[in-house]
Amino acid sequence: MKTLVNAPIEQCFDLARSIDLHVHSMKNENEEAIAGCTSGLIGINETVTWKAKHLGFYFTMTSRISEMKIPVYFIDEMVKGPFKRLHHQHIFAPKGQKTEMTDIFEFSAPLGWLGLIVEKIFLKGYMKRLLLNRNKTTQEEANKYLSK
Repeated sequence: MKTLVNAPIEQCFDLARSIDLHVHSMKNENEEAIAGCTSGLIGINETVTWKAKHLGFYFTMTSRISEMKIPVYFIDEMVKGPFKRLHHQHIFAPKGQKTEMTDIFEFSAPLGWLGLIVEKIFLKGYMKRLLLNRNKTTQEEANKYLSK
């Protein structure tokens, strides 16, 4: 998924790794950072544990920033949580005065064939909507900085 943001690459990179912005973008899911890096900018090898209500159920998930090259990309991976696997690449490229953010978001549901069915029918679209909402929030926050 690609999102064009009207802001410099460094600003987009920092907005994408902001715990506070993530919490704000997921307020409808009551998502909060409860352990590890719980505010500010998450860095390489740091973890964050999230608690959130998705699809009517409360979940906790711990992610770690496994790779980072400022301000070009970073990767977060689930180390503990509800998925069999979750791997998210955040890639940033300048496009004139704007920045193109690319999300490569890969996940696998647990529970074998049952999880695969849920993933294909429902979960894939749900996760895409969460990413779209997150990126919309990033665009809005970047615009606030530009208007100052």
